[in-house]
Formats: sequence, structure tokens, C-alpha cells
Amino acid sequence: MSLLFEGREWNFDKLKGVYDAVSEIALGDLGLDVYPNQVEVITSEQMLDAYASIGLPILYRHWSFGKSFVRDESLYRKGFQGLAYEIVINSDPCISYIMEENSMTMQTLVLAHAAFGHNHFFKNNHLFRQWTDATAILDYLTFARDFISGCEERYGIEAVERILDAAHALQLQGVNRYTRRPRRSLADELARERERRNYVETTWNPLWTTIPGGKQDTVREVELLSSENPSIEFPEENLLYFLEKNSPVLRGWEREILRIARNLAQYFYPQRQTKMMNEGCATFVHYEIMTRLHEGGKIDDGAFLEFIQAHTSVVFQPAFDDRRYNGLNPYALGFAIMRDIQRICSDPTDEDRAWFPEMAGNGDPMGTLRGIWAEYRDESFLLQFLSPKVIRDFRMISLKDEEGLPYFEVSSIHDEQGYRDIRVALARQYECARIDPEIEVTDVNLRGDRKLLLEHRVYDGQRLDQASLRATLQYVRSLWGYAVRLREVDGQTGLALSAVAETEVS
Repeated sequence: MSLLFEGREWNFDKLKGVYDAVSEIALGDLGLDVYPNQVEVITSEQMLDAYASIGLPILYRHWSFGKSFVRDESLYRKGFQGLAYEIVINSDPCISYIMEENSMTMQTLVLAHAAFGHNHFFKNNHLFRQWTDATAILDYLTFARDFISGCEERYGIEAVERILDAAHALQLQGVNRYTRRPRRSLADELARERERRNYVETTWNPLWTTIPGGKQDTVREVELLSSENPSIEFPEENLLYFLEKNSPVLRGWEREILRIARNLAQYFYPQRQTKMMNEGCATFVHYEIMTRLHEGGKIDDGAFLEFIQAHTSVVFQPAFDDRRYNGLNPYALGFAIMRDIQRICSDPTDEDRAWFPEMAGNGDPMGTLRGIWAEYRDESFLLQFLSPKVIRDFRMISLKDEEGLPYFEVSSIHDEQGYRDIRVALARQYECARIDPEIEVTDVNLRGDRKLLLEHRVYDGQRLDQASLRATLQYVRSLWGYAVRLREVDGQTGLALSAVAETEVS
């Protein structure tokens, strides 16, 4: 068997040969199902630019992206920060960016990791299938970029940035967690924009310019949108959606910018819920493919050792007292659990048979993993498949921290009940519904002072930081146009908490 490559240097002929070999193993041996691949080689500066624009290939301009670019570039040039070997886009075709600085071995690894591991997960996981449209995202990003660029030319950069700043600050509160709103194609988006612009242009009357106060445009465009607003229903979980549809002061183009921001937040929502599974899947896939390439004589020992060194760095888990510790490494934990599932399916112990009777010894590890990758997200994956062996390998225990006490209590250890408690406690840390504040619009006084009432439901005593709360409410007020009040209530009982939890911006 001839080698696919020798040495570090790559060229496009070698990349093509490696891609074909990786594809044969991924699709044939592992049974993966992927979108068509589009592989692009970029420079380190282009990778930094992709970092700054939240990993998307096409995006509108904003000062925060430039700030991120300058920061990351400075850290990278000084050697304080490395760069990812690749960036992959959940789209159809699936776009994988690989760096030209990578060696040939690393190009092979990232093709396996991104173009097949992540690609398979994007295409098959039910959250991505339910909440995102891979065929439309690139067209929508083009529409968003062109629309916001047009707004900057027509209304000024400062006016657009004011809306974008507020929309970015509230993006986590612009996600539909339970109800999926209807999707529109790019043609529908452009048609809506033309209809709005044509209405304003055909109904414009110069007499409006004589009205004192400078509110003419706002009045006209609010009238245009008021006929499209559905009846207001409370509570509303999606704050940006509520403001987009019901704000008394926003003009049509400002509402469209809010819609763009919340659509992007919705696009990333499945990725936030599956970070550990997604990276674990891609890491498992690249490990299997690189191992099989070596076993098949297609890469030499030197290339495999280079891969092992890079792979080991990816799945390294610092100890809790290591200064590099920053929680559990999603690559390490996801990969460890998936390797453990592979072992349980092929060579189970008595403990495995007791904990996982349905898959222990079934002889089909890849079929089992493909089913898991399709049907679970991080917290449910941990609740179902975190085994006692992995808990022991990672030396996990559960600590109870009582407010006011100067010590921790070890509440769960390595016994049967402790394993179950540790699984539950760890899974809760991956649940977005608990990580993100649960804030809902509960009421608004449209006939009076138009005060907007928000409610934060508090779980496990996790209150909002008051300084950040007031700064964020300023953004809500800028979009709503009138006073905003937020109160905090106990998530279990519904009872209002102390008066300090009520914050009003007038």
C-alpha cells in the first residue's frame, strides 16, 4: 500500500488524495451521512477574521467584530494564543476552512474532524434538523449583510449601530426554545423588504415634514407595521421577537435588524446545546479515521505520531488544581464517553451490562453511536450514557456548597447512588434552560404609560447581577421607547423576591 503523502508540505493534489481516502473510510467503514463538502484553504489572518465574525463566512459589519480581531491578532502574534486548525459552517454544502500553515498530517486530521465528523453531526442531529435550515443560511447571511449595509448608507452608521448594539446585548433573549416560528426563503425576505420600501415611498406626503418634533418617519412606519402585528399574548419568552413586533417607536428597517439578530441567535442555539456531543463526535471520527489510515499503511509512523501529539493536546483534561483548568474539556469528555460506548458495545463488563443492558455487547458500536448522535443533546446524553467508568477515570465527585458555611460537603462519591447523582448534577450544568436567565415579557400598559413589565424566574438562587441588569434594561428601553421594569420571582413558587430585585429604567 503506497503512502498518501510524505513529509510536512502539502499541495492540492495531496489534499485531493487524502480527501478521497478519508471519505472512503468515513462513508464506507463508519457509515457517516454528510452534506457535500466545500473545503477552503485560508491564511492565519483570514482565520482571525473568521474568529471575529463569529465563524460565519458572510456577515455584516460591526465595531465589536473589529475589536475582537485586534485582540485575537495581538494575542496570536505575541504567542499567547493559538488558532483553531479549522472552522466548519453548518450549511449545505458544508464549508470547512483549513489553514495553509497546517502540515499535511494536520490537513488530514482536520478534514476528518470537520468535513466528516462535524458535517455528519450537523446533518443528522435532530436539533439541527428541527431548528436550522442548512440550505438557506448562506443566502440569508448575504441578505443580512446587504440589508444592513444599505441601512448604513441610507440612515447612517451610528443609527444602525445603535440598534445592533442593543440587539447583540439581548441576543440570548431572542431565541425560541419551545415554539418554532415559520421560516421564510431568501425570496420571501427580499419580497418583504421591497413591499415595505414601496409602501413608504408610495404613501409619502411632504406635509408630514411640517409636523414639529421630527417623529414623522417613526409615525409612518409604525402605522405600516401595526397592521401586521398579531394580538399580543403573554407571557412571551422571546424578548427580541416581542420588541420587533410590538415596539411603539421602531421603524421598519430597525425591526428587520432585530429579526436578523434573533435569526442568527436561533441558528447558533442548537450548537450551544450540543457543544460537547458535537466536538466529541468529530474527535471520535478523526481518531477512528487516522487510526485506520495508519493501520492500512496509508500514512507512516511519523505522521501518526504527529497526529497522536495533536490529538492528545485536544483531549487533554487539566486537573482541578492546574492553573490551566477551566472546567471540563468538551473534547475530552465527549471523546471519552464515545470511546466508552464503543467499548461497551464490543467488550462489556458486568457493570456495563447492569447499567446499559440494551447496548452492552450488541456488537454494533458505530450503529449505536450514529443513533446517539442523531437523537440526543448534551444534558440528555450525559444522563443516559455517562458511565461509572468514565466518572472514575475523570475522578468526578459532587460537592455541596451551602451559603454561609466555610466548607464544602462531599455529597456524592463512587458508589451506585453517587454515580447517578453525579450524572444528574453534571447534566444540569449543560442545560441551556438553566444556564440562560429565564426572562419573559409578562405585561404592558398600552393604554397608559406603556410601561413594559419583564419577569425573571429564579432557580437555585441564581439572581441577576444588578449592575449588568440595569445596563441591559437600558438597551431594552432604547428599543421599546418607554419605561421598563423587571422583577424577579422564585421559579418554583412564583412568589416575588425582595424589592432589590425590582429594577426600573425610566
